[in-house]
Amino acid sequence: MDLSAINPVLLLASLMVAATPILLAAIGELVVEKAGVLNLGVEGMMIVGAIAGFATAVETGSPWLGFVAAAAGGAVLSALFALLTLVALANQVASGLALTLFGLGLSALMGQSYVGVKPPAFAQLDIPVLSDLPVLGPILFAHDPVLYLGIAIVAGVWALLKYTRAGLILRAVGENHDAAHALGYKVVRIRLLAILAGGACAGLGGAYISLVRVPQWTEGMTAGAGWIALALVVFASWKPWRVLLGAWLFGGITVLQLNLQAAGVAIPVEYLAMSPYLVTILVLVILSADKSSAPASLGRNFHAST
Repeated sequence: MDLSAINPVLLLASLMVAATPILLAAIGELVVEKAGVLNLGVEGMMIVGAIAGFATAVETGSPWLGFVAAAAGGAVLSALFALLTLVALANQVASGLALTLFGLGLSALMGQSYVGVKPPAFAQLDIPVLSDLPVLGPILFAHDPVLYLGIAIVAGVWALLKYTRAGLILRAVGENHDAAHALGYKVVRIRLLAILAGGACAGLGGAYISLVRVPQWTEGMTAGAGWIALALVVFASWKPWRVLLGAWLFGGITVLQLNLQAAGVAIPVEYLAMSPYLVTILVLVILSADKSSAPASLGRNFHAST
């Protein structure tokens, strides 16, 4: 066992990379749930975004087009969920679970010819002067643009919900859709836009896994990241900045357990691999008593006639 082999600077830098896919998916799901919709199909949208982005990047040679295609793929799949829950008024939990199963199967079918293929490299964004700073430089200022985009989305969602009329309307729909409808707000349209935005963010998160974090395609490579994103929204009490902290916590534990494995720590590998999920469950159990922040209409279908 050689703990000196663990570089704390690289550990912290890797933490941010590991957290980004979950952060993107979770912040999208937060917007969806703020509108009063519970979409359990995050895993399915992430994996479809992963293969859509990977395939597009390989075929076009442009990682950026890959991310655009991933966002579109996630949004299209979320539109199917919207059709089921907003138009057909199907149960949201059942529809979300079906969406995940459909996404996993569809991605496996789409990705058969891309196993073992190398995607085009995604350049790091080295910020002049700042990226050369000791310690802080490699940790904060030498990452890819999508990582910073994820943090910017968190800031944007926070500002939207806290300071804008659109955010107030979104929260009103999530708290009491009947009252919002009585005031003349288009509940179905607002929820549709929220669902599409959440799907696009989940797709981006999936593409980040297949194009940046693990630049390859393998079936089921999201490995439960969508479920962790769902849990983080609850952990964060539906607050954007808490989502960021929760994603960094999970990413940090994930990277730490990989480093401990490499250092030869005398703990079975299976236990180390379980640790990020165990810690997430523990945190959720501790915070589960605080339900005051949950939107009051979460998971309830809207009937315009009532």
